[in-house]
Amino acid sequence: MKHYLGIDLGTSSIKVSLADENGTIIDSESRSYPLLLPKLNWSEQNPDDWYNGMIEALKTLHIRNDLSSVASLSFSGQMHGLVLLDKYDQVIRPALLWNDSRTVDEVDYLNNVIGEDTLLKETSNIALCGFTAPKILWVKKHEEDNFNRISKIMLPKDYLAYRLSGVFASDVSDLSGTLFFDVKNRSYSAYMLDILGIREEQLPAIKDSYEVIGHVKKEYQKIIGLTPKTKVVIGGGDQAVGAVGTNTIAPGEISISLGTSGVVFAPLKSYNFDKKGQIHAFRHANGQFMFMGCTLSAMGSLKWFLEEVLHTTDFSKEISSIGEEISDILFLPYLCGERSPINDPRATGYFSNLSLFYKREDLVKAVIEGICFSLYDVYQVMINDGLTAPFARVIGGGTKSPKLLQILSDIFGIPMKTITTSDGGALGAIILAMVGDGLYPSLEVAASKLIKDKEIYYPNEEKHQLYLKKFAEYKNLYLRNKKD
Repeated sequence: MKHYLGIDLGTSSIKVSLADENGTIIDSESRSYPLLLPKLNWSEQNPDDWYNGMIEALKTLHIRNDLSSVASLSFSGQMHGLVLLDKYDQVIRPALLWNDSRTVDEVDYLNNVIGEDTLLKETSNIALCGFTAPKILWVKKHEEDNFNRISKIMLPKDYLAYRLSGVFASDVSDLSGTLFFDVKNRSYSAYMLDILGIREEQLPAIKDSYEVIGHVKKEYQKIIGLTPKTKVVIGGGDQAVGAVGTNTIAPGEISISLGTSGVVFAPLKSYNFDKKGQIHAFRHANGQFMFMGCTLSAMGSLKWFLEEVLHTTDFSKEISSIGEEISDILFLPYLCGERSPINDPRATGYFSNLSLFYKREDLVKAVIEGICFSLYDVYQVMINDGLTAPFARVIGGGTKSPKLLQILSDIFGIPMKTITTSDGGALGAIILAMVGDGLYPSLEVAASKLIKDKEIYYPNEEKHQLYLKKFAEYKNLYLRNKKD
């Protein structure tokens, strides 16, 4: 029997999972690494920490398993990070990560001088601090010597693929988040490259996420047990690969991720983009198009309120105590600013309409409602841009709470489904590896066979109508308190 590896490169750790031909994960190993915070709003990591973590995880898996049976491997990677190599393939400086926000001036320049209309025309997106292009401008302005040494510009997972295979490549889903990739035409934007002062030969070859770029180099056979026959499939950005791992591939479906941050993800029938740039228009891992909106404080808001304010870690008890009534309390979960759809790094959190009448459980419910409203805000932009969705699949830590899922369904007004696996990122990468190996003809066929729905939460129409009124108040609260 053949086996497959999925390598999930996250911000805090890397996880390597081994699966059989049936998609069953039979073993996994992870390694953590430090987050470097040298200055306020800076967030960096050493790419060699990712590589060393991957190699150590694979060594441990090799002790427990015969990895010579691995037919192919693939990646799910944290997006937007800037990895720079010199002509000797040495890392020039620590990678600037997706959550690094030092690039406020560069984002302002791109959106207001180059212009949002131009950015939308060239890339289908506007500039955000998280994206890769502003990071390149920052290095160009503040680290001229480093900028002049650049030979290769990579995204995080591409560095691992390059080390294993020696092939300099990336994929359409990950490149979509750079702001120098023309999403519509599947090519680099010559206009944006000129703005950034970089050349196309410094950028990786453009591949589909399920495409084989090469094989594992022979030198790794003794180190980690993978043979030169093991195919390296380039993989994709974590959100697209996670969507594959939840079977959110067909147009008309959406997935909602309830992690520390929140994501609403929607495959599209054809190319589209939001004319105001409120949500991202990217390529999906299957090469088609998608909408994606990311909120910065989803379950992170609830964690903050329960742990820092109520001083409890018993999430289940707190959530189970909330009642059925919909109160007047409003909560804005903008504890780290906000990304989609308001793109306001200066937005802050609020409680509103408090009184002596309300109790602890009412505030907990208001926080949950605020989180769901922030995601519904993203969903409404997608609906206004022509999306139709009969249901949503929900993943992440929030799926542990039936009450939270019911509130989410009541607010969205559509059924919410959970799935049988919690390994979306790793399983998505494994599915990419399987399709690249030819085990399945497409991502759609593989995901539909390997991933099944588990539970369904249906909306209460009366509550949905009440929540629509409360959502309008939620929007007004932000607008009244918006900082100039």
